Amino acid sequence: MITDAAADDHLDRAFLALADPVRRAIIARLSRGEATVNELAEPFAITKQAISRHIQVLETAGLITRTRDGQRRPCHLDPAALEALTAWIDTYRLVAERRFRALDGVLADLKEADLTEKKKEKEK
Repeated sequence: MITDAAADDHLDRAFLALADPVRRAIIARLSRGEATVNELAEPFAITKQAISRHIQVLETAGLITRTRDGQRRPCHLDPAALEALTAWIDTYRLVAERRFRALDGVLADLKEADLTEKKKEKEK
């Protein structure tokens, strides 16, 4: 069972990992399928060692996994980890949406009341 502190620590590591644009690009690339360190390093003007460090951060955050395929060590996106982040974000997004819908209702009522009042003034 994951405690609240452990869940918070996991979220902290994941969001910290995603704060870097290189790591977000790696996640985007892995969303299309597995890739090796060399394949992940191709689009960047940084060393393979730097890419390896970024991969390690993503792996420690639980966002990606690595497997062994003979000599290859491909990286894979962990969709369940991204789903957990999305679920956390959705919790707060849904609360905000409910508040905005309620505010929209109040504004619509005020607008209707204003139109009714203006109509009454014209009739006088």
